[in-house]
Amino acid sequence: MPEITTQVSTTIDALTQEFEILTHNLANASTVGYKRRCNAFSISLKEHLVGVDSYSPGTINIDSALDFSQGNLVRTGRPLDCALFGVGFFVVETPNGPLYTRNGVLRTNSSGQLVDSSGRIIAGQAGPITIPATVALSQLNIAANGTISAAGVNVGQFRIVDFAENEGKLVSAGENCFAMPDENIHPAAAVAAVVKQGFQEASNVKVVDELVDMIMVTRLYEANMKTISAQTESTGSIMTVAMG
Repeated sequence: MPEITTQVSTTIDALTQEFEILTHNLANASTVGYKRRCNAFSISLKEHLVGVDSYSPGTINIDSALDFSQGNLVRTGRPLDCALFGVGFFVVETPNGPLYTRNGVLRTNSSGQLVDSSGRIIAGQAGPITIPATVALSQLNIAANGTISAAGVNVGQFRIVDFAENEGKLVSAGENCFAMPDENIHPAAAVAAVVKQGFQEASNVKVVDELVDMIMVTRLYEANMKTISAQTESTGSIMTVAMG
């Protein structure tokens, strides 16, 4: 009996973590370039139901990973909105090293350098990309390979990178950015990414799918709580009988 209770408690912990992942995904359903977190749990929900003979609370897989699948491209017409189509990341320069993002909503700082919404420099192939103060944003042209021209003059090219088979090792670093924790892994230049000026990449969260999973998680949570309650009552009854 104690072993079963422990297994159910473990499952409740897993369900709580899954619920937190789902709510975080839903909260970022409108965040530009957001990549949802997923795990093997959702796939096994229907196979692990409380009350059936094959149910084994301790076997639910809660291992999670980031889903880097492509989000839909949304046209904005804004000259400094740049979406990536295909595999790759923009590089964000920070004091603690480079970060990687799919969020291409950019602006210029007081020095005319291209930066993200937090003011961090977006890396170019030869360093920061500076837009001349005399050039209007309407005169900017960003080619599919990330080359930027201002009034017909080349001012730089985005550094766009790809981690290939190591992409799954990236971890969330906040503000819709990712970091590579393994210092021995270095990205290569992306060859499949296409830059689309005047577009934003929408979140790859599918709201309906997340809500369906949330309903199943809630039902499993309730079922497990009932199991614990029933076990507690049964233990109480046994103790009552034993005490005479």
